Amino acid sequence: MSNTLPFPPKKDPQKRTRVPVLPPLARSRASLGLGVMAAQGRFGLQVCASCAAVQYPPRDACCKCLSDDLHWRDVDPRATMLAETTIRVSPEPYFRERMPWRMGSAKLDVGPVVNCHMHGDVGRGDAVRIALKLDRAGQGVLIALPLEGSDTMQDDPILRAMSCDPKRRRILISDARAPMALALTEALLAAGASHVFLGEPEAWRSWPARRAFEGMENVSLLPLDVTDVSSIDKLSAEIGGKVDILINTANHARPGGVMANDTSFARETFEVNTLGLMRLAQGFGPGMSARVQDGINSAVAFVNILSVQALMPDPSYSAFGASQAAARSISQSLRSEFRASGLRMMNVYVGPIEGDEWFQPLPPPKVSPKAIARSLVQGLVDGLEEVTCGDIARDVYARWQENAALLEREVTGGRS
Repeated sequence: MSNTLPFPPKKDPQKRTRVPVLPPLARSRASLGLGVMAAQGRFGLQVCASCAAVQYPPRDACCKCLSDDLHWRDVDPRATMLAETTIRVSPEPYFRERMPWRMGSAKLDVGPVVNCHMHGDVGRGDAVRIALKLDRAGQGVLIALPLEGSDTMQDDPILRAMSCDPKRRRILISDARAPMALALTEALLAAGASHVFLGEPEAWRSWPARRAFEGMENVSLLPLDVTDVSSIDKLSAEIGGKVDILINTANHARPGGVMANDTSFARETFEVNTLGLMRLAQGFGPGMSARVQDGINSAVAFVNILSVQALMPDPSYSAFGASQAAARSISQSLRSEFRASGLRMMNVYVGPIEGDEWFQPLPPPKVSPKAIARSLVQGLVDGLEEVTCGDIARDVYARWQENAALLEREVTGGRS
């Protein structure tokens, strides 16, 4: 069984701090598909459309019939461990800091033999499930996991290195007034977070839900306004060295089409939803990037909660949708910029939220704050980059992946 993750020791300033180093980055274009699957929490491999042979490693032509008609498909992850080895010496700086490291080979029930990292609870001859995970370089890798988990399964050092588990970590939620902020705080604390900081915009203005936070242990309310650079700079100077996970919940939504809305509403929408994200990244990103390998409570993830309207045009919320699309584009740019350090950038797509008064005219189904909290925390535990929450978000995301142009025509009623 995996050992319980200890509480982080008090940092000794005389000891060497690990500089951010990454696992090997080189991948073929075909192998990048593993990362696409891993980012969404799926286990998939290439499957030949001609002979149905499952491929591993990824390639450009089928290993059996030489067809080039290969498609990524979800496949059965069950396998049997054939062999294992413990690596004690490595020329790679990343692995050299983490020796010993267990590797093995496993035969999938669907056919191929795969090379994989090994969880501490599995050994040679065991029935296992193979999972696709993103390593610190953002590349898809395989890991053998026990068929049945345990309370301490996520504490395994190899698995934790591939996740953003909030356990023993400190989290900043950018807007405590957001509908999901309370549910998020409760879920993060239940997942083992050591402390939750909550940004409070317009702290001078009272709001009824504040009392719920005031009585919670290991929770701090601090002034933070994502539209104010000085507010972000002040808070990052105060707690920037402590933030391991940042969750951006700041959001400004107003209904109305392009011609029906005053540009002042659009300006405020972009100030919060788009430029606010940039300011948070500029204020907290450098410090978090420098602490990605800082022990048990290392910085691991920057999370942005987006409306699924970022993926589709919605004439009823045109400025809001545009700001969400722009914020998604910024998230993708940040993902590239953070990748050099290994900091994970995670997008959480949600549909209309229960309790958000600006979406009350929309019909159900709506997603509850607790559902968002569950999906977000699970996404952190799994180390994902893309998370969907709610029936609407899952449906729109799937249709957008399949055919974005068709989704646009469906939403706009054939008008483009």
